[in-house]
Amino acid sequence: MMSNGKKKKILIVHAHPEPTSVTQGLVDVSRQTLRQLGYEVLESDLYAMHWKAVFDERDFPMRAQTERLSFIDESGHSYASERQSPDIADEQEKVLAADAVIFQFPLWWYGMPAIMKGWVDRVWAYGLAYGYKNAGNQYRYGDGAFKGKRAVLSVAVGGPAKDYSPRGINGPLEQLLFPITHGSLYFPGFDVLPTHAVYGAVRLGAQDMAAAKAAWRLRLEGLFDDAPIPFRPQNGGDYPDQHVLASHVAVGQSGLLAHVADQETVTRAVGVEA
Repeated sequence: MMSNGKKKKILIVHAHPEPTSVTQGLVDVSRQTLRQLGYEVLESDLYAMHWKAVFDERDFPMRAQTERLSFIDESGHSYASERQSPDIADEQEKVLAADAVIFQFPLWWYGMPAIMKGWVDRVWAYGLAYGYKNAGNQYRYGDGAFKGKRAVLSVAVGGPAKDYSPRGINGPLEQLLFPITHGSLYFPGFDVLPTHAVYGAVRLGAQDMAAAKAAWRLRLEGLFDDAPIPFRPQNGGDYPDQHVLASHVAVGQSGLLAHVADQETVTRAVGVEA
């Protein structure tokens, strides 16, 4: 598994404080399988790191302005001048070195745990994840600093798969996670694979857990072969003004699904049910 003569690197960012959790069990599978496949594994265990989840003035050791805290201005200044908080800079180095990033977490209130959301808030600096090349919104949704890298969510879901079916009471999982897959990941350039979910995670027995681990191993084997979610790129012609879909694109559609060329991939997440 070589890239330009070098071993590919995979960053695992994970968040669960309990070592015996489904999430941590799947993280173990990630480490073992990726190394067996010949990849170099990087890791950010957010709870073990005691990651600071709150994005605030302490992230900017050398402020550009002291009278008012502007997160965009201070983030851009800190990133450009290489005066960021050291923990932020270390995580950015991992992401930039990685060929793919795997996010593994339990679904809490339809999203990431706060500690992982805080990782994104702090690490995705202005000039890197947005405002790339100091060009405003020119490089986003398919372009940006992370273009050419892959990303995938591995999510442990407490409820049954039917709750997340197209007409399920919770709504389709891939649509619930759209702010992460399309917003946090596709926005700065990642090719985002369909989400991998383990449903019924609160009641997995040994046999179910073994099946879940086997399914995740198969997904990892296709990390660089599986097709990403076909989000519409900003600069591919579908958004003439870089803001709104052209009138001839996704005719009669609106909302989240209009921004996916093949809608089936965003109506369901790939996964296993207990």
